[in-house]
Amino acid sequence: MTETYKTLRYESDGRVARITLNRPEHLNAITDDTPGELRAAVERANWDEAVHVIALSGAGRAFCSGYDLKAYAEAPRPAKGSQDMPWDPLVDYQWMRHCTDCFMSLWRSLKPVVTKVQGYAVAGGSDIALCSDLVVMAEDARIGYPPARIWGCPTTAMWVYRLGAEKAKRMLLTGDLIDGITAKAYGLVIDAVPADALDAHTEALIQRMASVPKNQLMMQKLMVNQAYDNMGMNSTQTLATLFDGITRHSPEGVAFKARCEQVGFKAAVHERDSGDPLAWRNAR
Repeated sequence: MTETYKTLRYESDGRVARITLNRPEHLNAITDDTPGELRAAVERANWDEAVHVIALSGAGRAFCSGYDLKAYAEAPRPAKGSQDMPWDPLVDYQWMRHCTDCFMSLWRSLKPVVTKVQGYAVAGGSDIALCSDLVVMAEDARIGYPPARIWGCPTTAMWVYRLGAEKAKRMLLTGDLIDGITAKAYGLVIDAVPADALDAHTEALIQRMASVPKNQLMMQKLMVNQAYDNMGMNSTQTLATLFDGITRHSPEGVAFKARCEQVGFKAAVHERDSGDPLAWRNAR
């Protein structure tokens, strides 16, 4: 059974539910519809008695390039995520908490989720990937959170829980991208394989898990997740989601938004990531 949403595709394949982000012409960038559709697909898989495992992937040459910031960042204020000043932090929080909770439906799913990453899983796309249970990357794929430099804080905070303090700081204090080989060495993902072996390797893992009774899969996942709940994951995400809104309304965030409107998002990102502080007159 196959159902196509606006931004993704859902397929039921025996013991496996397959969710595919399906905007390949935009590198599966996240739109207003994506978070809710993702949660709806996860819930559908959880209620399907035949399904044991959820397989998450992205169509085309990338898993997910993050929020469609060309649309969000280039649109004049007021726009979603960029209010007129002074801004109301709770209006921003309500939308971003919705997105965070939708992505976390992968983490909270009673059925385990395996994500396959080719090309890119960056910014919001890394949030989605890291909310799953296991991530398999192509060795040449890239993952990271570049908005940590200006205009973002990862609302799911999964970098901390997957990497620990030092490596999470290494990623978020630079906004660097790392390849699959490095991600595996860091312990961020379960495996990294050559691109031409990615499909077969991921499928073998999915089928191995799918052979386990559903109740066993549920109990093992709930037990591990409970340990993270006890660490205070929810309160960390609350803080991170508030901080995400602040980054977009700080003096530097406002300057970056204006620059996106002036020269376009790609050019502004190139300046942001150049490492030259002089590129930002308002940077402190």
